Amino acid sequence: MGPSFSTWRAGGYANAAVPRRADPATLQQLSGQTMGTTWSLRFDNPRMLALERVRETVETALARVIAQMSHWEPASDISRFNRAPPDSRHVLPPEFADVMRCALHWALASAGAIDPTVGPLVACWGFGPDAQEGGLPSPEVLVEARARVGWERLAFDAVDGSLLQQGGLALDLSGIAKGFAVDHGVEALRTLGLADLLFEVGGELRGVGRRPGGQPWQVQADSELATARPVALADMAIATSGDRWHRREQGGRRWSHTIDPRNGEPITHSLASVTVLHPRCMDADALATVLTVLGPDEGLAFAERHDIAALFASHGEGPPGPCATRAWLAQTQA
Repeated sequence: MGPSFSTWRAGGYANAAVPRRADPATLQQLSGQTMGTTWSLRFDNPRMLALERVRETVETALARVIAQMSHWEPASDISRFNRAPPDSRHVLPPEFADVMRCALHWALASAGAIDPTVGPLVACWGFGPDAQEGGLPSPEVLVEARARVGWERLAFDAVDGSLLQQGGLALDLSGIAKGFAVDHGVEALRTLGLADLLFEVGGELRGVGRRPGGQPWQVQADSELATARPVALADMAIATSGDRWHRREQGGRRWSHTIDPRNGEPITHSLASVTVLHPRCMDADALATVLTVLGPDEGLAFAERHDIAALFASHGEGPPGPCATRAWLAQTQA
C-alpha cells in the first residue's frame, strides 16, 4: 500500500522549481495543502485568468476526492461504506466508482498485489486512521484481519457503480486515490481552458501540453539516485511508491508501511522505491503500489509483461540499481 491520506509527503521530484528570469509572465505557479500533504501547479496562463479562480478550481476538485475517498474523514463516502451494515448496497459517486474500476482491474491483473480491501491489515500493522497500538500484531489479530481482506469478495457492479457491503469490509484506496486526485485536478483545470500545465499532489505529477516556448515539462524521477535522468512529462504522469518515509520498529524488527495483501505481511524485499510513468496518474499510482508489493524480480517481470514504464531502486543490500524496464528507457531516452 502507498502512504495514507494523512501522511502523504512530497518526495523524489523537483516539482517546485523557482521561476527563472527567462520565464514569461504567463507561466504562473500556485500551491497549497491537501490530504495531509501539499499540492503545486505550474501552468501557462495566456488569458491571465484570475489566480483565485484557478486555485478555487483545484481546491474544489481535491475536496471532492477527500469527501468521497479519504478514510481519514469520518463523513466521507468510503468511511460511511466501511461502517455500513451487512448486506447493504451503495451506489458510489462517479469518481469513486472510476477508482474502484481501476483498482479492481490491477488487482485482477496482479493476482491481488493491490487490494482495495486491505484496510484491516494496514490497521493491525500500525498504519492508517484505525492503526492499532502495541506494535507487532499477535497471530490471532492477523488471522482476524486476513479473514476480512480479499478483493475477490467485492460485489462491485461496474455498470451502475454500486458496491455491496457484505459485512466487515474496510476499503483503503491509499495506493491509488492520490493519483486519481491529480487526474481529477487536471480535468478540472482543463474546464477553465488551461491546456499547458504541470500538476502535483504529494509528489505524484501529471504534465499536460508544454511549457511556454514548446519544451516539455521536466521532473527528476528520483533525486536520491545520482544516475536518474530528468523525465519529460509530455501528456504523461509519474508516481512513486516506496518505504523511505513510513516504517515502524519494535523489538528489533523494522517493517514497511507497504503491506502485501496476499500474505498479510509488510514487504521485506530489497526495493526502496518504484517509479512508474503512465498517461493517467491513477494508473501510475496503482502500478507503483503493485510493483512495490511484487518486489524486484516478480515486479520487473510483471512490468515487462504489461509494457509498463518503471524504474526500480533498491536498498544498499540489494542488487545494484536503478533498474529500468524497456518501456521506461523508451520514454525517457527518446
